[in-house]
Amino acid sequence: MATATVNGQRLHFVDTGGTGPAVVLSHGFLMDHTMFASQIEALAPDYRVVAWDERGFGATGWDGAPFTYWDSARDCLGLMDHLGIREAVLAGMSQGGFISLRAALLAPERVRAIVLIDSGSDVDDDATLAAYRGMVDTWMTQGPIPPLAEAVATIIIAEPAENARWIAKWQTLPREALAAAAECLLGREDLTGRLGEITCPVQIIHGTADTAITMARAEKARAGLRGAEPIVAIEGAAHAANLTHPHLVNPPLRDFLRRVTR
Repeated sequence: MATATVNGQRLHFVDTGGTGPAVVLSHGFLMDHTMFASQIEALAPDYRVVAWDERGFGATGWDGAPFTYWDSARDCLGLMDHLGIREAVLAGMSQGGFISLRAALLAPERVRAIVLIDSGSDVDDDATLAAYRGMVDTWMTQGPIPPLAEAVATIIIAEPAENARWIAKWQTLPREALAAAAECLLGREDLTGRLGEITCPVQIIHGTADTAITMARAEKARAGLRGAEPIVAIEGAAHAANLTHPHLVNPPLRDFLRRVTR
């Protein structure tokens, strides 16, 4: 992996290079750039693919300061600056989508198109937020104990082999960094009212079995995005559709990229 110092953060990333149109992949909460391994392999022949580890996850550390998704959006744009990328398609899963939407609001001229994978623009209801905060509290005091880790993995992944692989990674996450990342996630604001400001093409890919962000919430985001295409529904997929169902995600993703980058 390569590293870049951006906004005081030491970001770790992979860059396939090449002269093709740039695609920047941003991962979800508790994940890292490796969740896009299948997409990188599928896209690299024709695109310059950059996948990065966001603050507090993967190989990217945490500087001890609170942060928001606006800060992470600036990290994404700053990484593009570091790599000499003027314009890119931003593709994000869950929190990666939150980051991509904010980057488009901050610098619309830098965003050629957006791909939202199991993401949205709104926030969780009060009951769900309270449940998530309870899970974070348990994680902070006891660590990712088996019942908690399995519950979280089932929400995000819902595939036994992948569940086990990611739970093993979670065992190594510094708890303080997780607390900051969780506060960023749970304290984010609702962007739905600003979606009309985003005019670039948008593809929404969403698992039909996603309980973290339901299909109804994806439809809500689509209704507010002026350039959104019909949702690509991934039958049977939970929250990390691109990880568990790449054979259903990659073909429409490649088709969309061909159309918006030609």
